[in-house]
Amino acid sequence: MTGTEHSPAPDPAPRRPLVAILSGAGISTDSGIPDYRGPNGLWRRDPEAEKLVTYDAYMADPEIRRRSWRMRLESPAFRARPNAAHEAVARLERSGTPVRVITQNVDGLHQLAGMPARKVLELHGTVRAVTCTRCHARSAMEEALERVVAGEPDPACLVCGGILKSATVMFGERLDPQVLGTALGVAKAAEVFLAVGTTLQVQPAASLAGVAADHGARLIIVNAEPTPYDDRADRVIREPIGSALPRLLDDLAGSSSAT
Repeated sequence: MTGTEHSPAPDPAPRRPLVAILSGAGISTDSGIPDYRGPNGLWRRDPEAEKLVTYDAYMADPEIRRRSWRMRLESPAFRARPNAAHEAVARLERSGTPVRVITQNVDGLHQLAGMPARKVLELHGTVRAVTCTRCHARSAMEEALERVVAGEPDPACLVCGGILKSATVMFGERLDPQVLGTALGVAKAAEVFLAVGTTLQVQPAASLAGVAADHGARLIIVNAEPTPYDDRADRVIREPIGSALPRLLDDLAGSSSAT
């Protein structure tokens, strides 16, 4: 071999398929967070409770806001820890498989389990932050709750004095168009799309499963009850999420690394 000759370049590493995971309330029930929208959910059992997370009622009635802050103090989301399903999602990401999570949940448990925040799209916002409805200043929910405990039943924005709310999408509010647009792009690009713990009835999140299938993704649904997209799915799993999802994702990680 002369000095100008070179060894052949090594073959590039095989590309791993993008896995998108749309998660709903069912993935967090094992962490002690109830399904508020389900057949026995709070919003169905107590219609008055829905006002606490309805934007117009919240903005118009100081008593509604005070009740909302008391509800936040008691929220199980702040005591909850990630369960085996959340941990399996984070483990899949650590395996080197490209993973994006699109979640309808506001509990932040995917990030607590180890998913990088930049790879989690929170369609309905997060309960772990508050935002001002006037100046849009954002701060930690923990700080606001400390003010409630200290005697402020309806704490105002420290920047402008405006009304504070959780950084969640309340009934009557629109989803963040940038977050939704990114989620749509992920659904179109995914080669495997899992819908986990969601009834696939709340729009526009539910439509992402159809978008993924339309663009050639392998659609897998893991949910206790039937969904409107079951007939489009390549696989439907009715087993408990806490055991079924870790097995499924570990299999995906193994098959991905073998390609």
